Amino acid sequence: MLRSFILLLILVVSLYAQSDSELLKRANMYAKSSSKTDQFLAYNDYKSLYLRALMSDNEKIKKFALEGIVSSGTKLHIDVLQYARELLDMHPSYQTSKKQKKQTKKSKKIKVKSSHKLKVVHWKDGRLVLKFDKKLRNNQINYFTLYDSKKKKYKYIFDIHALMLTKSQTLRKNGIDKIKLAQSNPNTLRLVVANSKKLRISFKKKSTALSIRIEKTESQKRYKSVAKKSTKIIKNNYYKNKVIVVDAGHGGKDPGALGYRHYREKVVVLQIAQELKRILRSRGFRVYMTRDRDKFVKLRNRTKFANDKKADIFVSIHANAVDRKIAKKAYGIECYFLSTSRSNRAKKVAAMENSADLEDMNFYGKQCLLNTINSHNIIAANKLAIDLQRGALSTLKKHYKNVKDAGVREGPFWVLVGAQMPAVLVEVGFITHPMEAKRLTNRKYQHTMALGLANGIERYFANN
Repeated sequence: MLRSFILLLILVVSLYAQSDSELLKRANMYAKSSSKTDQFLAYNDYKSLYLRALMSDNEKIKKFALEGIVSSGTKLHIDVLQYARELLDMHPSYQTSKKQKKQTKKSKKIKVKSSHKLKVVHWKDGRLVLKFDKKLRNNQINYFTLYDSKKKKYKYIFDIHALMLTKSQTLRKNGIDKIKLAQSNPNTLRLVVANSKKLRISFKKKSTALSIRIEKTESQKRYKSVAKKSTKIIKNNYYKNKVIVVDAGHGGKDPGALGYRHYREKVVVLQIAQELKRILRSRGFRVYMTRDRDKFVKLRNRTKFANDKKADIFVSIHANAVDRKIAKKAYGIECYFLSTSRSNRAKKVAAMENSADLEDMNFYGKQCLLNTINSHNIIAANKLAIDLQRGALSTLKKHYKNVKDAGVREGPFWVLVGAQMPAVLVEVGFITHPMEAKRLTNRKYQHTMALGLANGIERYFANN
């Protein structure tokens, strides 16, 4: 027991060997860059620094980290409202400081030089076309999506480095709640498409024009019909008595990994988790989710939820990521079960996934909850991981090429600690790999992945 605890402490220390000052220096360096990639690196470093400050109760470092998160997050259009509120609670004078006022006045005086200007906006063949006075560059257009949980609206946003020659205007299209075009700041023209239901947005840039197609999506209906054909519906008493908790990693203020084309892990894994839930329920299983929307859930509350539901198995879904230098090389599917890992690879992945909530790591370290995991559950979790890996790989390989088996491994993942049932963490692929990231955001691929995981779960119960 003592040996396990010491190993965990060594792991925690190794994950945070780099000093706070070094990390802050690196984050500040990235933050000064005009590169969007560097801004993402700065944002992630500030978040790591913030989590460290929480664990060590260092208010000074926490303030620096929060300021960095708010600054870099705002530039990247990431929702940092909660961090901004926390910063204001710590320092009520933050927004009204002399330095801030000077920066605000200075920004108002800035004039945009040689900026693109929007000349014409019109509809053509069902597409919204924006024409500018100069040829558009790829890095001039930033597209991202948001979901407003309060208003229950999907927002599809285009930020274009350009100027409007007219006042803001509201555009109309049948079946779409709202389309608004306005000058967001002196440098940025913002187009917002808001709707209560999901839309399919596609766009292309050609010379001086940006053409945007806005369509209603029938994907849910389509994939439901595909699921009926490809999924065997098993309704028997055996599966009805089996309880499965599906855990979509990250969520809310924790976006998880930021990958190729700025895809966010928390969005991708939630979509796969929801599809897995639907398939499993169609086969007669009782399925619950730790989160069914974009919200933050503490790591220790995820397995507590599974324990409260008296689940038979716990499956946590995540997407992997690596440094951009090797992003084109690293890809594949991995499954992990809880153990004090001997693998450097597992430790690196665990370091990334554990960073979501270091308060939990501190909590588990103090409580020494690894001691509650008995050998029976570890062996069962190992079997479950193997069945999930085989199920996903065999199903995906029937429809896709270059599907890589990255293996089944042991790993010290805090999200699995405390589970009183076999618990497995699935890395469905690398969101930083160009090919795999595109697949992970594709609904058809998500359905096939979920189908393979469901087959693996069924195989596990059949064999055990």
